[in-house]
Amino acid sequence: MQRNIFIVVLILLIFFVISFLTNILGPIIPDIVKSFSLSIGLAGFLPFAFFVAYGVMSIPAGLMVEKYGEKPVLLLAFFLAFIGALLFAIIPSFAIALSSLFLIGIGMAMLQVVINPLLRVAGGEEKFAFFSVLAQLFFGGASFLSPMLYSYLVLNVHSGSSGFLINTLNNLVPENLKWVSLYWVFAVIALLMVVVIALVKFPKVELLEDERMDVGHSFKELVANKSVWLFFLGIFAYVGAEQGIANWISQFLQTYHNVDPATDGASVISYFWGLLTIGCFLGLILLKIFDSRKVLIFFTCGAILALAFALFGSKTVAMSAFPITGFFASVMYSVIFSLALNSVPRHHGTFSGILCAGIAGGAVVPLIVGGLGELFGLQMAMLFLFVPLAYIFSIGIWARPLVNNDTITSIKDIF
Repeated sequence: MQRNIFIVVLILLIFFVISFLTNILGPIIPDIVKSFSLSIGLAGFLPFAFFVAYGVMSIPAGLMVEKYGEKPVLLLAFFLAFIGALLFAIIPSFAIALSSLFLIGIGMAMLQVVINPLLRVAGGEEKFAFFSVLAQLFFGGASFLSPMLYSYLVLNVHSGSSGFLINTLNNLVPENLKWVSLYWVFAVIALLMVVVIALVKFPKVELLEDERMDVGHSFKELVANKSVWLFFLGIFAYVGAEQGIANWISQFLQTYHNVDPATDGASVISYFWGLLTIGCFLGLILLKIFDSRKVLIFFTCGAILALAFALFGSKTVAMSAFPITGFFASVMYSVIFSLALNSVPRHHGTFSGILCAGIAGGAVVPLIVGGLGELFGLQMAMLFLFVPLAYIFSIGIWARPLVNNDTITSIKDIF
């Protein structure tokens, strides 16, 4: 039992690290643009390089887990993240950044496939729902804290401050590229995770039917189903919208409102992820009371309105409206995913792999926004984000799940 509790804590730490490494791009994009003299269009390739890895690796990672087991895949995932972060830290350039982010993205995609079945076994099936919610709290907490770390490092490295961490980074990081210090920190974190995982004995995981991946008959049956593609596009649209907003917030605020990316810009992104996490917990309660499709429609309308205020409001309005957009985006992923799985009678493991490949939307939508930004300016370009949000809204109308979410008849049934 003690071993299992330790592994649960380790898995929660992995959730934290995944988010810590994944959601830092938004705060640092203005610095990368300035440091490498990039156009908005070229900057769009940064999230593309990271998130396209999910489209490439989600299904192969599932097959690797079934063939080799969880521990080897975890080790390889963190080793790739370590190499990617170290490469970027040692040779900070735009070309290296693309390769580095792709390697880190491959590692994060592999981790996403491993950790949920492992959490189920380590924590026990009867407590899986609780630990899943706790994992989301760790995930959201890391997204909230990573922009703060960025602010701390940029404000203290090469600024006369002292301390072991700052003094070490002063010797490693060029004075004009203080933000690169983040990737030295990431490299150390990933290496430590490799060491810890290498020393830990993991329990044997017997995958459930809805966790198994089959690229044979099941895959062929699913891809012939129109609903599978519609829900794949739903996940694609959600992650695209989420990352399209998060990755361009800081650049938008700097361009149109003169907001410092290292301070107020990072804080806005931090609150975006913080409110998204809070919204997840409110969503859990609402889904006990209302049909999930109605919840999806309501929250999507809220996100559309908040984003409109963010794009066309004053500086004060924009700095509040962007985080509120995160709050309304909070339930979208889980509702779309559950509606999808409840809309097919079988092959849920393979379907989950297909849906996870839709995370590649985080690669495509920010890239489109960047390209349009080159032509029309970032404010007009970000209007494209209403397209994926409109598609998500439509899911609440046309989805016809075989099983609806269970709702309560009395408020006491929530608890």
